Amino acid sequence: MRKVKRTKGAIGEGARDEPMHMTATQTIDHRAEPAARFVQAARAPVADDKAMMRAAAELTRDISAAKPAIYWPDMLGSAALGYAALAGTILAGSTWLALGCALVAVLALYRALLFIHELTHIHRNALPGFRTAWNLLVGIPLLTPSFMYEGVHTLHHSRTRYGTADDPEYLPLALMKPWTLPLFVIVALLAPLALIFRFGVLAPLGLVIPAVRRLNWEKFSALSINPAFRRRPAEDGERRRFVLLEAGASLWAIVLVGSVFVLGWRPLLIAMAVLGVVALLNQLRTLVAHLWENEGEAMSVTAQYLDSVNVPTPLAGLWAPVGLRYHATHHLLPSMPYHSLAEAHRRLSAHLAPDTTYWRASHKGLAPLVWRIGRSTMTRKVDSGA
Repeated sequence: MRKVKRTKGAIGEGARDEPMHMTATQTIDHRAEPAARFVQAARAPVADDKAMMRAAAELTRDISAAKPAIYWPDMLGSAALGYAALAGTILAGSTWLALGCALVAVLALYRALLFIHELTHIHRNALPGFRTAWNLLVGIPLLTPSFMYEGVHTLHHSRTRYGTADDPEYLPLALMKPWTLPLFVIVALLAPLALIFRFGVLAPLGLVIPAVRRLNWEKFSALSINPAFRRRPAEDGERRRFVLLEAGASLWAIVLVGSVFVLGWRPLLIAMAVLGVVALLNQLRTLVAHLWENEGEAMSVTAQYLDSVNVPTPLAGLWAPVGLRYHATHHLLPSMPYHSLAEAHRRLSAHLAPDTTYWRASHKGLAPLVWRIGRSTMTRKVDSGA
């Protein structure tokens, strides 16, 4: 992947009319060509829209509590449907039936898996037993226990780390080489194999080789896209729980590998193919979750919001489920439960005029976002210095 020098922050095209703060060294040369002036303006810091932030807080107080009556049936139903469809895919007697079951399995397991995002934001006491149940039913069976996101994703929401080199979930993808985008998405197909190797091979080796154990934690225990990210040691209060989750995932990975001697290769390969597509779909969603135009500077909350994406259409609920089609609104209200984000978006859209900041993070769909980032990689001049 091409190295990009991460210096000044950038904002999306939709926010270019937003008020900006500039230092004496960031003045815009109005004699420059229009395109050059836009680039200079886009790299200037974005001031926080206090009116939007105040409205977001005040209009959503009554919908900020997580509702067990929604979380539990949604997660349990998605997992049950996903596993049933996966079994149907493996046992189907015809190709078309297998493909139909596989499609259902992908969408249902994808939805069940994405509750890991909610686990990182909801208060620990909000849904008693939910975290444990999710890990036993989804996290461990899919080799993605919650510790791979807990303590990691919150760094992405840090006011001082978002979009910087310390953000585990950010890369300036819009400023990289065009070939990096398809590679970024397609490599996700290898996720099931990588997870089996991580938990079935590296985890047991880590019990006897400290260097492997350290490598496992620092590099292979976080769902991150920033290759420079190194995970710090777990806090004392979380270490025991994380060890138990890793042990459970390790035992399950070993069982999966051992299953080929009893059931043959076909069931495992089909399951890996289905989960590979789940990972591919999630990576595609990640590709359009942000505009990826920041080069490393710390950003204001409003700039972070404008660099994030809302796609408020029903179809987006398939490829960005569990509230993630309102990803920009989520960055504005990180603790808002997923089932309240649609209502939060409705209230803010009704309260704030169409020409204000809030509306500028809304986009029409997946294809226009992919086109936008692809066009950006082909047209922008990127500093390739180390």
